[in-house]
Amino acid sequence: MMVVVKPALDLKSVQKEVDKYHNKIEEIKNEISKIIVGQDPLIETILRAFISRGHVLIEGVPGLGKTVLVRTIANVIDNQFGRVQFTPDLLPSDITGIMSYKEKKGFEIIKGPIFCNLLLADEINRAPPKVQSALLEAMQERRVTIGRETLDLPSPFLVVATQNPLETLGTYPLPEAQLDRFIFKVHITYPNISNELTVMENNLNTKSIKDFNLQKILSQSELVNLIRYSNEVYIHPYIKEYIVRIIEATRNPHKYGIKHADLIDVGASPRATINIYVSSKAQALIKGRHYVLPEDIGVVTMEVIRHRMILNFKSKIEKVTTDDIINDILSKVSLFEDYSKNEIKAKFRP
Repeated sequence: MMVVVKPALDLKSVQKEVDKYHNKIEEIKNEISKIIVGQDPLIETILRAFISRGHVLIEGVPGLGKTVLVRTIANVIDNQFGRVQFTPDLLPSDITGIMSYKEKKGFEIIKGPIFCNLLLADEINRAPPKVQSALLEAMQERRVTIGRETLDLPSPFLVVATQNPLETLGTYPLPEAQLDRFIFKVHITYPNISNELTVMENNLNTKSIKDFNLQKILSQSELVNLIRYSNEVYIHPYIKEYIVRIIEATRNPHKYGIKHADLIDVGASPRATINIYVSSKAQALIKGRHYVLPEDIGVVTMEVIRHRMILNFKSKIEKVTTDDIINDILSKVSLFEDYSKNEIKAKFRP
């Protein structure tokens, strides 16, 4: 029997490739900061979602610049931008498109706004369940069905959805199946004083995006290559086990001595495990590494799990949130106990 020997990994060439992508990402962040200030974590989250081929749900009050941010990213990464303002009277065909008949030409498909690379689903919780269901296929399968035709969406394809946490009138809470399609859920907050001064002077009420002279840093083909390359980022078996134990702690919190364990009704699904695994690789690339460290897991875990855990009614009485429980899980579930810090870091490299 012939034994195939896998060639040794050339770490210098690997790091050179990672440095190239890292520099591109830094250029993208610098270009976006011409318009968007004080939202660096959110910018990194959306870039991480792009690399991970996931979708993002942003929760925040109106007027925080969510729409401007998504439009800016689409310009800098050279992606086709689409926007849908969700309303209670919206129909699935308003998003996906319709089959139309033209005299002498016959039936033809008129594509909806979902046929883009970056779709902003504004106030998604205002859409009726039928519209939300139509969006499910696109988010999960990256294809839509119009009439009898099934069409692939452009690649890459990312949905950034927003919802207002304050208003409930005329809204439809997102079902768990819909929430589970989002790789991240992010809370966006108000800027600090210095950032708000900058926003006040450089706002899009007095200027247009063209006035900022944004440069296209990354082409679609380069982004596709970056997404593919993220799969090659090394993740040590110990860190894989660490991810699984974090998820297990959401299902069996008493085993890990988690505070408020009695408030958890449903833990995170296996999709959460996959999403932490994939997005931690993207986070390592963003930070210029070809291997994952425990700190990468800490960065992505909150955004991956917070919308996948279901708490019971007692949590509202005790004013405990999923974020509180996840922070406790991260403090209780340890990666190693028998190794020093230097020995641990040495083990993570390929």
